[in-house]
Amino acid sequence: MMTSEGAAAAAESKGANVGNATNPSAKGAALSPLRLVVLAVLFTVAAALESQRLTALFSADVWWHLRAGLWMLQHHAVIRFGEFTQSAQNPWVASSWGYEVLLAILYRIAGLKAVCVALMLLKTALAAITFWVAYAARRNFWTAVVLSLVAQYVLVELQPIPIVLSMLLFAVELYLLLSSRRGGDVRFLYALPPLFLIWANLHPLFVYGLLLLVLFVAAQALEKLYPSANPAAGSHAQETFLKLCAASGASLFATLLNPFSIHVYEDLYATLFSRVQFNALADMAAMEFRRPENFVLMLLVMAAFLALGLRRSRDVFSLSALALFVMISFRIRRDAWTVVLLSIAVLAECIFVSGKQEEAEAPGRFSAPSLAGVCGLSVLLLAAAIFHLPSNAVLTQRLATAFPVKACDYIRANALPAPVFNSFSWGGFMEWYLPEYPVVIDGRLNLYGEEASENYFKLVGGALRLEDSPAFTGAQTILIERKSGLAKALTELPALSGQFHVVYQDDLASVIVRNPARGQ
Repeated sequence: MMTSEGAAAAAESKGANVGNATNPSAKGAALSPLRLVVLAVLFTVAAALESQRLTALFSADVWWHLRAGLWMLQHHAVIRFGEFTQSAQNPWVASSWGYEVLLAILYRIAGLKAVCVALMLLKTALAAITFWVAYAARRNFWTAVVLSLVAQYVLVELQPIPIVLSMLLFAVELYLLLSSRRGGDVRFLYALPPLFLIWANLHPLFVYGLLLLVLFVAAQALEKLYPSANPAAGSHAQETFLKLCAASGASLFATLLNPFSIHVYEDLYATLFSRVQFNALADMAAMEFRRPENFVLMLLVMAAFLALGLRRSRDVFSLSALALFVMISFRIRRDAWTVVLLSIAVLAECIFVSGKQEEAEAPGRFSAPSLAGVCGLSVLLLAAAIFHLPSNAVLTQRLATAFPVKACDYIRANALPAPVFNSFSWGGFMEWYLPEYPVVIDGRLNLYGEEASENYFKLVGGALRLEDSPAFTGAQTILIERKSGLAKALTELPALSGQFHVVYQDDLASVIVRNPARGQ
């Protein structure tokens, strides 16, 4: 049995270890040249590949985000209505207004390159934060590198849209919570309210962060009431629970400090329980496991649960968070990033290293010269990738392979009559490239309402008659995919071909004008 002196010495030793892990003044370790280069490459390889692939240009949603941001810069106000659409009178909750303004500022500096640069920066940030979340757990360098690579592979199809900011901030929150839980240091919790203040002005999925925080508070409460639920964390839960509750309350309040206040929650509720969005949008559908990264994701999740099981873990927070976000991720494949981040955090925590290996690893923070070296080399590699981006003229040519650039040019040059009926996937692009022609629909389905959105998809799918759609019967110009069923119907069916005629056509798009002689 340990004596009182021995217990005091052990407690002092434990406190010193905790202090060394969390004290900002604690001495960091220098990275070897090999590790420095590996980190810099890890952080920038996805951005370098993006500079060659240019996938950012093919995002259907980035364009209406960009147009909204440009409008806000021009008017020095937050956009609140459906500008650039035929539903301009409808109110709109621009819950990502902060990102849209930042993207518009970058666009004014770099032109069309801004879209590619934005995605490159976001991919670099994701690589860095996934590495740090994994590294902070056990300070195992190579494990963290591998887990970050896996996360980047699974999340390979990123777009330059605000949801990536939710990924980054969710990872930051996860790091703060787990760091506080491991070391019992409440200082990590003080960063939560400002984190949620920023998050609530960038993307509405800060509610996932709140959900994670609720699970964390519930787990701490359980461990406070029943210390045997997780003996390793029980003492920490006793000491930090009240401060955790205070930080959580302040975080909830911080989410209301945005231009739309409580209406952000209402808009998100409408999105998550929208029948038409789940039916019409591929990203809102359940995961189909048809791509390699989907199976890697499944293996990653299975490995996380297996690791907890092998440890006979009674960590209520990790188990409940994994279980809940697995259900969310497999139901809405757009949100698979939540369980990816949780899985790498759990795996990093559960992977044990030997005592000698652990001593050889760097402490919780790198030395200032090492950090400077990693940041400097990463910036150089990222700058080189950005420098090799094609010119804006070449980017416009690449853009024309996915969006109706030439068709829009024809509409503008010939001053075709408005209003226009457009393809859903082109609505956002037209708002940016052809703003003088308000669109009938774009990616903001909440703006139009359930009935109008559902009628649109029924019409283009052939389940609704043309004369039963006010959006179509009032249109004078139709811009749709050349190979779409609607384009074929308007130009080939005898009952309709006399009412419309094609004025422009290329491999991608058809521009069809209503015949004034026949009218409607």
